Amino acid sequence: MKRAVLYARISTVDQTLQNQLLDLREMAKQRGHEVIREYTDTISGAKTKRPGLDQLLEDARRNRFDIVLVSAFDRVARNVRHFLEVLDELNHLGIEFVSLRENIDTGGPLGRAMVVIVGAIAQVERQAIVERVKAGMRRARLEGRQIGRAPLRVDRDAILHERECGLSLSQIAKAHRISKASVCRILKELRGTVSERPVPAVLGCAHGKELIESRPAA
Repeated sequence: MKRAVLYARISTVDQTLQNQLLDLREMAKQRGHEVIREYTDTISGAKTKRPGLDQLLEDARRNRFDIVLVSAFDRVARNVRHFLEVLDELNHLGIEFVSLRENIDTGGPLGRAMVVIVGAIAQVERQAIVERVKAGMRRARLEGRQIGRAPLRVDRDAILHERECGLSLSQIAKAHRISKASVCRILKELRGTVSERPVPAVLGCAHGKELIESRPAA
């Protein structure tokens, strides 16, 4: 009887690990494997750190099991390259890999060949998507359409002047109806640095309160 481990991953707390684990337990039972441990992660697929998967690989290096059962390829790794790296390490350690959805078992040469083929196809598909997105952005630029967030329409010189007159970042943000972070970014672009504390008011500047009260409503 082979020593089997299960690995399941979900992306959000709104999902449940039990759906994957129940199917994997049933598959292990049908194949006559002894499930000695279940590893799980609740984390986005793009995240680098996966405590459950990291522990699985660490135990694999210690020869604590013979086979890994997962519900699908995309549950295992953050991208194709990472998936193939995990699979390659398991193969070098003599550990089989079985995916329920793709019906792939690396215990035989056909299964290993299929994994390489599927990985290559997935990589080509991902590259094609990237190229389509880039082509769409190029076409949008040629047609004069806005790509991404529209530029912030504010009086940048007035913001700098009010800051030099001693207004706080919060006062300026409220007066121009923008976020405090936007004020910081604009000031940094205009003069290279920005301080949380207002600079001393200079001669000829109106009082900060008067500046705010005199500004017309947007």
